[in-house]
Amino acid sequence: MLLDTKNRVIGVETIYRGSVNAAMIRVGEVFKPALRVNAPTLIVCHNHPSGDPTPSTEDIMVTRQIVEAGKLLDCECLDHLVIGTGRFVSMRERGLGFSA
Repeated sequence: MLLDTKNRVIGVETIYRGSVNAAMIRVGEVFKPALRVNAPTLIVCHNHPSGDPTPSTEDIMVTRQIVEAGKLLDCECLDHLVIGTGRFVSMRERGLGFSA
């Protein structure tokens, strides 16, 4: 989700479609739509087809990479949401992949 300076949604982009149990992403691709429309912030979301939104080790690692890349690009990642069946996990809320 691409956000403006008041954190209002200005766009929703699908970057990757994974398989039933994996999705390999290139962090640079995550920021292309945000940079194209000059969005200062974004929220990354993905689903777990299993229905369990518990973040994996890979989710945490990728979140760290996205957060660090956002700092370099001056495009802050506000959160990374993992969507399950009827519930979700905010990785920022849990302190996963976001430094204090």
